[in-house]
Amino acid sequence: MIYLDNSATTRPCAEAVEAVSALLRECWGNPSSGHSLGVEAARRLSLARGQVAAALGAEDPKRIFFTSGGTEADNWAIFAAAQRLGKRGRHIVTTAVEHHAVLHPLRRLEALGFEVTCLPPDEGGFVSADALSAALRPDTILVSVMMVNNESGAVMPLEAMLRQVRRRCPEALFHTDAVQGFGKLPFRARTLKADLITVSGHKVHGPKGVGALYVRPGLQLPPLLYGGGQEGGLRSGTEALPAICGFGAACAAFAPRLRGDAAHMARLRDLCRERLAAIPGVVLYGQCAAPHIVGVSIPGRRSQEIINRLQDREIYVSAGSACARGRRSHVLEAMNLPPAVIDGAVRVSLSAENTEADVEALAGALRTCFGRTGCAAVSPADP
Repeated sequence: MIYLDNSATTRPCAEAVEAVSALLRECWGNPSSGHSLGVEAARRLSLARGQVAAALGAEDPKRIFFTSGGTEADNWAIFAAAQRLGKRGRHIVTTAVEHHAVLHPLRRLEALGFEVTCLPPDEGGFVSADALSAALRPDTILVSVMMVNNESGAVMPLEAMLRQVRRRCPEALFHTDAVQGFGKLPFRARTLKADLITVSGHKVHGPKGVGALYVRPGLQLPPLLYGGGQEGGLRSGTEALPAICGFGAACAAFAPRLRGDAAHMARLRDLCRERLAAIPGVVLYGQCAAPHIVGVSIPGRRSQEIINRLQDREIYVSAGSACARGRRSHVLEAMNLPPAVIDGAVRVSLSAENTEADVEALAGALRTCFGRTGCAAVSPADP
């Protein structure tokens, strides 16, 4: 089996599997209980929070608030920012290529009277800091820009964007969905200085059903859930301790080797692009600045056909975002790609576990199944 769908989810690492198993077998107490089982569970929870904070580069582990995943963290960040600052202004800036976990909450806010500016990307899926600066207004209260686009591989210029926001709208909050950047790009929360950062466990070889929202020190958010006061009183409910500890273990495993893993993935990305570009009829799209994402299309074929033919050879890729199954990609439409390119697009997404042999097998399978002459390239501007 050759798994090349790591932007959808990753194979849980051995450390995460062991942590989840140990919590279910040995440490199943409630972290809020006052007896020894509860005290040990609370210790494990604190350890996991510290592991995620260390991998994220957050100075204070108490600013890591666990959620059920990236979608919940995105929703919380957006609705909390609107609730906190809605009396000061009603304008929000985002991009047209955000995950639906950002775009759909913003659509809801529009229905409640907020104004949302969606910045279009260039043909590679990139949105510039200058474009963001031009959209800022005195009544802007929130900017939400993803770190890495999950389909184009574009890496957004967050540091430059943050400088523009701090200069022109110092009271506005800056949120980034870093789900595709965490564990792939060497950033630090303490130096990035975003107000709110979303991360997810199953994108970094941890379990599904767990994520986190980083909230910068000093920023007070309205609670997401009311109840027993867990997660600093901001997200009540008994913590999903096995998943949280699996997330922490995965973070502790990848953090020391992040730069080496990223370099390995970048080499595979470049090899993949080289091999696929040599196949007649194959079109590459997207900025592909992230080390792990390659966008490829075979105009005249359907995405699902490509996926099925590769799956027959035990090679697994996806058609864009796994969360938008059955719909034409809003990301590729925003990039103004031709319909034939969009309809034949698949995403190859790598992890540190992949090898050059995996890339060669993918290229060989595509050449065998779909290679043809006379259809080497399609310009994004073509109809």
